[in-house]
Amino acid sequence: MAFPTETVYGLGADALDEAAVRRVFKTKGRPSNNPLIVHVSGPAMARRVVAEWPRDAQLLADCFWPGPLSIILPKASGVPSVVTADGPNVAVRCPDHPLTLALLRALDGPLVGPSANPSGRISPTTAAHVRESFTPAQVYVLDGGPCTGGIESTVVKLGDEIRVLRAGLITPEAIARVLNRPVLTGSPLTATPESPGQLASHYAPLTPTRLIPASDLSRALHNSTRAAVLSTTDLHVQPPHTLFRMPTDPHAYARELYSALRQADTSGADRIIVISPAPHGASPEDASLWSAIVDRLTRASTPPTQ
Repeated sequence: MAFPTETVYGLGADALDEAAVRRVFKTKGRPSNNPLIVHVSGPAMARRVVAEWPRDAQLLADCFWPGPLSIILPKASGVPSVVTADGPNVAVRCPDHPLTLALLRALDGPLVGPSANPSGRISPTTAAHVRESFTPAQVYVLDGGPCTGGIESTVVKLGDEIRVLRAGLITPEAIARVLNRPVLTGSPLTATPESPGQLASHYAPLTPTRLIPASDLSRALHNSTRAAVLSTTDLHVQPPHTLFRMPTDPHAYARELYSALRQADTSGADRIIVISPAPHGASPEDASLWSAIVDRLTRASTPPTQ
């Protein structure tokens, strides 16, 4: 079953049913070392999934839930190890979508919900995107309309230090204000990812994709037969190349990113060229959101390892 959230559509299963969770991994073709996020209806359900619920977690939930923030804490003993890639911690979040909140309350239990697409490919932000990837026999889709956020949730790990492991719509600056504590960014090197979205190649179109500065466009077009170019500015792109104009506002860019990549991927282009958004004079929070977008674009343009 696929369900809508404000970020992307998730591929759902009972988070406490090991066999059901393993079917999600199999359906997606997801590596077993890539942990899942557990979706809950609120703090009360989250407490059934985690071993402890500290004050910092409650402060973040009060401010950002329902919303695109996943909180990593030590897992409860009842959470199958497959959910956390055998790690000791679990990520929980309360999605901001009325249909999925109603589903969670009706089930009275948590759901895993990785993006409802083949592993490593472009995340889905509409029900149609999910249906493009899976047959009705594979995945039943709850259609909740287009996702309003467009990129995956911010993932923050709590403990002696606060660290954002995956950038998203909730910025480190916003988290720091709520907790009145410094917030680190970036992931320390570990053998197994602590959070989804840490693989080098992710969110990727089938068409080879490059992320470049605008100054490199002419050379990139010269090396392409028919390129699809994503840019926030009206660049001089002539047929057979195609320009996909992207929003200059980071929230709108994030909302449209995966749909634009999908359109470019099915346009018949031999290469997708993304002009790296480099806004001047952005506020610190807008700059953090642009950084989250560039993170997705960097992973989308990194070839998978063989």
